[in-house]
Formats: sequence, structure tokens, C-alpha cells
Amino acid sequence: MSLLVVGLSHRTAPVGVLERAALTGDVPTRLLHDAAATTTVAEAALVNTCNRIELYADVDKFHAGVAELSLLLAHHSGVDLEELTSHLYVHYEDRAVHHIFSVACGLDSMVVGEGQILGQLRDALAKAQDEHTAGRGLNELFQQALRVGKRAHSETGIDKAGQSLVTFGLEQVAAGAGEIAGKRALVVGAGSMSSLAAATLVRAGVTDLLIANRTPARAERLVEILGPDVARTLDLEKVPDTLADVDLVISCTGASGVVIKAEDVAAAVATRAPSAQPLALLDLAMPRDVDHAVHELDGALLVDLESLSHAHAASPGAGDVDEVTRIVSDEVTAFGAAQRAARIAPTVVALRSMASDVVAAELGRLDSRLPDLDERSRAEITQTVRRVVDKLLHAPTVRVKQLAAEPGGASYAEALRELFDLDPAAVHAVSGTPVGGAPQPSAGGAR
Repeated sequence: MSLLVVGLSHRTAPVGVLERAALTGDVPTRLLHDAAATTTVAEAALVNTCNRIELYADVDKFHAGVAELSLLLAHHSGVDLEELTSHLYVHYEDRAVHHIFSVACGLDSMVVGEGQILGQLRDALAKAQDEHTAGRGLNELFQQALRVGKRAHSETGIDKAGQSLVTFGLEQVAAGAGEIAGKRALVVGAGSMSSLAAATLVRAGVTDLLIANRTPARAERLVEILGPDVARTLDLEKVPDTLADVDLVISCTGASGVVIKAEDVAAAVATRAPSAQPLALLDLAMPRDVDHAVHELDGALLVDLESLSHAHAASPGAGDVDEVTRIVSDEVTAFGAAQRAARIAPTVVALRSMASDVVAAELGRLDSRLPDLDERSRAEITQTVRRVVDKLLHAPTVRVKQLAAEPGGASYAEALRELFDLDPAAVHAVSGTPVGGAPQPSAGGAR
């Protein structure tokens, strides 16, 4: 497996570019299939969040893989390739493993240490599995990344260093518009981020909460979870007229255009008492749900992903992440060693299989030459021959596994194949890879 990551995030691209590049609707699915269908890609997975778009792929050629995945990202995002390229990052092999492990631990998040990324990585893997674009390689990578993320959260204080994007956003709202407790609130959307926002509001002391969603049934389910004594549904069409009746709006939908217009916010603000706290809007959507012009309105406070990025960058540190950084480094080393050792296993198995065939052939020849040999003698000879072969193979096979776990270890497998003249077809038969071909899909594997 030659792992390649091509992507952009809040660290490399301004919010405006991320907003234009946002993948919505069925675009992520089409991008996955197009990536897996390219000549250089055997497996593909897509991490697509409000501040991150990353393609993970098992490729057979680095430069061709970078070119094809970059072109696909530009095509499906609608951002010109030349402009997009200046914001893309590329990670390959161990650096790619280091990147996904860091992402899983929250080290690469806008709010360092937030745990929501684990669920997003889990969703990305499930999507690739459902679409049959992830095979054994990406399955192992993502599963290990999830384990590393969980380890970081359980063994260190990274949770204290970071918060969810919702929690951090509400802190910024409270700083500019007063405490959350007792406010009348409206949540637009009923997906995972909106559901987290609604639950956070209830924990913060909001007792009058409206939920509006394009699909009313999802809003109704969320109300059932939160409790009808706290929450109730609202028709999405009535959101503009309801803005004047609430103190706080959180919006996170998958809409491709503005959901809350500046003129509707201006009309709502005009009806509020002059002494009232600002009408606060927390926009967690990408692309944005709330018109950017709301920033210019008196009597309104808009906190969006761009302002959250600036606020977190200016905060006095996100905590000590040295221990998590060490965990990531150790896990990358261990994962690389395990992967390199696994690559030589088919060669070792093929070698032992060849030796077994040679022993069987020679014992068969012995039977033909000494047909009157008694069973006890035949058994003793058979055991002796097999013991001799096992002892001869033991040291080189153990040592080659140890050497293969080191960087550049693949060359030892090649040397073993050359020295013992192993049939390439026999080696590939063990690994499930055709001679000269890409890995074949396992159940739910690559296309």
C-alpha cells in the first residue's frame, strides 16, 4: 500500500476558499467513485467536514496520483485548479499516516483536541465501505487512526485542551452577547452538528428551544430526544419571521446557499428593544448559512467559522499537546513497521510452501526407490527431513521479518524472492494480488 493524501483545510485555505470548495449533495459520492476509477488508485476514502476536504488513496504512482486527485478535487469542488493548488497539501507514505493520526487526535483541528473528528473519520470510512472504494489497506489505516485517537483522549489531557466547535462557538457568543442560560434559541438543521448544538444549549440552560429542518421528521426526532418540555419544532419557512422572537440562532445545514439573509436579520433587530443584548447568530455551516453581511449590522452578533478560526488562533494556547504528539510519533513508527512486515509475509509463506513441496517430492521419490521401507523408518526419515528444512529456513525467515519492519525493508523481500527463485504467481496468490496488478477487493473492498 502506497498511501497518498491530497487535501485542504482551515490551516492552508481561507474560509472563503473552503466555502467555495465545499462538497454537498451527491458530490462526495461521485468524487469517491471517480477517484477509485482512476488508473493510479486502488482504494479511496474522503474526509469531508466543515473545515477539511481530504482524499486518501492507495496509489501505484506518486506524481500521477497527486495530479489526478488534485484535478478531481478541482473538478468536483468547482474551484479552478490553479487557484486550488496553492491551498492543497500532499502527504505520502509515513507522512500521510502521521497526518491522519494527528487529525484523529484533534491536533489538526480548528479547536485543538476536539473529539468530534473521530466520528467524522468513522463516517468517512463507513461511506467508503458502503461505496466499495475502501479495501483492506484503507480499512486498516482508518481503524488504526480511530484507535490512536481514542488512546490520545484516554491517556492524556487533550480533552481539557480542546472543546467541540459548538462549545467554543458558544463561548464566543457568550463573550459578545451575554450568558446562554435563559436565552430563547433557534437551531436550524437537525444533522449531527446541529444535534450536538441543541444538546449543548439545553445543558447550558436554554429552556425554550426551536428546531427547524428541511425534513420535519428529523426535527421531530430531535425534539423527542431533548424533551418536548424544552424543545419544539418550527417550519423552516417560518425562520425569517421567528428571528425577532429569539435571542440566539445556531445554523448548520447542508444547503448550498444562504439560509438566513441579512435583510431578515436587520428586520428582526429593528423590533428588539434598544437595551436588549445583540441578536446572536452562530454559523457552523460550510458553505455558510448566514449572510456574511450580518457582520456589519448593529444589534447583531455573527460568529462564523472564519471568526472562530481567528479567535482560537489568538487564544492563549490550547494546552500541552506534547504527550499526544509523542503518542502519534510512536504509533506511526509501529504502524509503518507492521505494514512493512506484513508485506514480506506472502514471500515467507511462499518460501515455506516451496520448501514443503520440495520435501514432499523428495519423500515421494524415496517411496518409489525404497517401496519396502517400513512405516516406522519412513516416519522417522520424514520427520528428520522436515526438521532439517525448518531449521535451515528458521533463521533467514525470522531475520528477514525483522529487517522488513525497518525503512526500506521491502528490498529484503525482493532479495529473498531472487535468491530462492520464487514464482511471483505463488507470492501474489498468498497476498491476494494478481501478478503486475493492484490489490483485489476483499468483501466490501476497493472497486
